[in-house]
Amino acid sequence: MLRLATPDDCDAVAALGRRAFVAKFGHLYSSANLEAFLGQSHARETVARELADPGMAVAVIELDGAIAAFCKIVFASTLPRHSDAANPLELKQLYTDPELIGRGLGGRLMDWALGEARKAGADEVQLTVYADNPEAQRFYARYGMIKLADITFRVGDHIDPEILMAVKL
Repeated sequence: MLRLATPDDCDAVAALGRRAFVAKFGHLYSSANLEAFLGQSHARETVARELADPGMAVAVIELDGAIAAFCKIVFASTLPRHSDAANPLELKQLYTDPELIGRGLGGRLMDWALGEARKAGADEVQLTVYADNPEAQRFYARYGMIKLADITFRVGDHIDPEILMAVKL
């Protein structure tokens, strides 16, 4: 079941965010950088602030009573400007339980995000993806996303190469 997240989902969304990030990227960072990042980006308090922010929306997919995937969108993109979009929306995170990848949950959330972007009057959806994550890049390309620019992403004192991708609506 796909639905909007509620304050009752804070712990589950934070835990899934931590688990998914560590499963895919944890090996890239020192333990200090990883813990600092997780404590900032995937903390219960962070999720609670995001859920209360009228400039954001968070959707979850529940399977058997547990959060299996989630997606966060920011109605006014905070990403660096590399396009002529007047009203870009930012897809902030799209995470699936590592054990459930490949079951279509990401696609359902991507469809939700694109639909929300259209309803909000966005003219472009933007996101960043790790430069060495070809699976995610192929996934987003299936939705018409193209590379706009090479950018960076900081995890503690570690700087990752990222790709800014976008699709015009």
